[in-house]
Amino acid sequence: MTETAKVKLFFNFRSPYCYIASKTIFSLLDDFHAEFDWKPLAGWTGRSAPDRAKVKIPLVRQDIRRITKKMGIAMNPPPITTEPTKAGAASLLAEERGLLREYVVAMMDKEWAVGQDIGDPEIILTVGQDIGLDKKELLNALESPNYLARMEENWQEAQSLGVFGVPTFVIGEDIFWGSDRIDYVRDHLQELGLAKL
Repeated sequence: MTETAKVKLFFNFRSPYCYIASKTIFSLLDDFHAEFDWKPLAGWTGRSAPDRAKVKIPLVRQDIRRITKKMGIAMNPPPITTEPTKAGAASLLAEERGLLREYVVAMMDKEWAVGQDIGDPEIILTVGQDIGLDKKELLNALESPNYLARMEENWQEAQSLGVFGVPTFVIGEDIFWGSDRIDYVRDHLQELGLAKL
């Protein structure tokens, strides 16, 4: 029987590079015997600190526009004040309900393709209900002490592994940082003999 690789995936919904990654990451699960150990991060964790971000934003926006244009996907940045913690918490509920793929793709599109503020609970409720999540469970998830604690634990784990940015994929001792490293993740899984036939 073929083993299944556990791919730790550190992800922050506020990152435009996570938006880019959201378009291809799930193909890893389609094409390989692999599963995600989902590690959403809250607030600014896994991203540049606010002071540094102010300097980086003009260059990052140029970079993202080039990449999304080449990919043929929409790019409409959300308000600069968008806070991703609640969206991250709700993603843990989506994972538990077997709807992680649908949630991640829809939420990232809502934020980066449509340009909406995913810190707004109404936006999260709309996305969640559209993919089949229960409204009451979603409302509870947004402020869940358990989910918020898990996201903090994810950041502590990320730091202990030397992870400093998102998206980052960890397979055993190997760390792959960035939306442009997904092909290398694929190569690694191929080398491990985990391709689905």
